[in-house]
Amino acid sequence: MAIRIYGIPFSTPFRAVAMTADVLGVKYEYIKANPMEGDTQKKDFLALNPQHNIPVMEHGDYVLNESRAIAGYLAQQFDPNHKLYPRDPKIHSKINQRLFFDTNVFSSRLHDIALPMILRRKEPTHKRLELMEEATSWANDMIKTTGYVADTDHLTIADLCFLSNYSVLQATEIIPLTSYKEMDEWATRISSQVPNYKNVNQKGASDMAKLYKTSLESSGTL
Repeated sequence: MAIRIYGIPFSTPFRAVAMTADVLGVKYEYIKANPMEGDTQKKDFLALNPQHNIPVMEHGDYVLNESRAIAGYLAQQFDPNHKLYPRDPKIHSKINQRLFFDTNVFSSRLHDIALPMILRRKEPTHKRLELMEEATSWANDMIKTTGYVADTDHLTIADLCFLSNYSVLQATEIIPLTSYKEMDEWATRISSQVPNYKNVNQKGASDMAKLYKTSLESSGTL
């Protein structure tokens, strides 16, 4: 069955899925769906996903949205060794906890800064920046134990989801990252395990950074 993934590369959730597919060697048809150009409000897209968010995956007649759910699905379907999303209840639950943290804290705080600037040229408040530093500090602490996000000794989908966001922090320079030595080393290590990293993540993160910095310049901040 053919796999189609709808989204846009500057989207951090889309890139988390793209990296997961890349690590697994899963081929898919990329279909551009850019919310900023109204693609996700079109009739055909809304028929797939009334919530009009990206990414969306079609695998035959099975449709799924939400990036972390898609990453988990791909790992369970196409990883015969169950390394990316292990079945052991304790490891599986720890990965889920990290994914929930990524959704509700790390990614959320990043987008609370980046999206208002990109879409409305609204500068981040000092409080927003403090919250981003706090979330990054927590993420850095998670990595200290084993060098991976979910206390494993190997790559999991939690690492890939975190990396899609951390690479934007690196590219945008929203906050100083010099204090997060473990996370910087982790990012280098994880990116080396994604076969086509430059195409599936780095380029999209750079594109998002360009949008962010262009908006900063327009607002007179830079």
